[in-house]
Amino acid sequence: MILTLTLNPSLDRTIEITALDRGAVIRAATAHLDPGGKGVNVSRALLANAVASRAVVPYGGDEGRQLVALLTAEGLDMVTVPVRGRTRSNVTLAEPDGTITKINEPGTALSPGELDTIAETVLSAAHEADWVVASGSLPPEVPQDVYALLCRRFAEAGIHMAVDSSGPALECALGAAPALVKPNLEELSAATGLAIRCLGDVADAAGALRKAGARAVLASLGADGAVLLEEDGIWYGEAPVTEPRSSVGAGDAMLAGFLAAGGRGPLALRRGLAWGAAAVRLPGSRMPGPADIDEGRVTVGPPDLSRPLSAPALPAPAHLPQAGG
Repeated sequence: MILTLTLNPSLDRTIEITALDRGAVIRAATAHLDPGGKGVNVSRALLANAVASRAVVPYGGDEGRQLVALLTAEGLDMVTVPVRGRTRSNVTLAEPDGTITKINEPGTALSPGELDTIAETVLSAAHEADWVVASGSLPPEVPQDVYALLCRRFAEAGIHMAVDSSGPALECALGAAPALVKPNLEELSAATGLAIRCLGDVADAAGALRKAGARAVLASLGADGAVLLEEDGIWYGEAPVTEPRSSVGAGDAMLAGFLAAGGRGPLALRRGLAWGAAAVRLPGSRMPGPADIDEGRVTVGPPDLSRPLSAPALPAPAHLPQAGG
């Protein structure tokens, strides 16, 4: 069973438009309202493929009740934690060529008491889990080391933890030696302070995250595929999508597929890429089911380290914590 934690869930409204024209009245082609939040999406993808999962979801206000209603309608196994604030709403504008413009609210602050309740809920539910996925941004005023603290607790119980976050939350988690981190290209570059122009740069940056404490790194590179770096090898994979609809949640679908296939090695990378590519072919933040997924489109093998990326990442300098810090 895979347990997910989303501290900052959302209602996600995706609006498909012909083109984004600032200052103009734009007619929507279609609109979709979906449950959102990275961990929520991981659980939704697992549910769509009949993989056992449970989601821990804090919620508040009318938006939070609507989020819970949508997840209940989907049949998601979840543990809900009521909080005083209001669940955030996000808006995504999707253009026909796959260009995505996202407007994300920051979310609501969690009190120390609410955070303690959520943490105890996660720890109580985790005893049945093979993996715990802690993912997404942190709400305002939540300590940046919250994922690191949970990771240490799970390690003591022999439970693998995957972290999919960014900024200080990711950097703090590295010091707690998570079993897996899943940065995207921008997050990988920002965490390491490295310019990433080719697959060799991806490998170097992933190596820096392993040196800082992560046991494995799954780096999602958007249209350029993904790189998996583990102690005993490095693999590169890609899954071309000729008609993209929406990239929202594609990284979450990839992580779900990777963990569903065991969370290790090239076969898991293949499964993850197939799920992620299938999500890109769907509207909004819909998660793919078996009928949407085609592993035959995926190629996995050793990376050509000289291969350039279609969209390089050039960050400001960053300083990683040392392993064990």
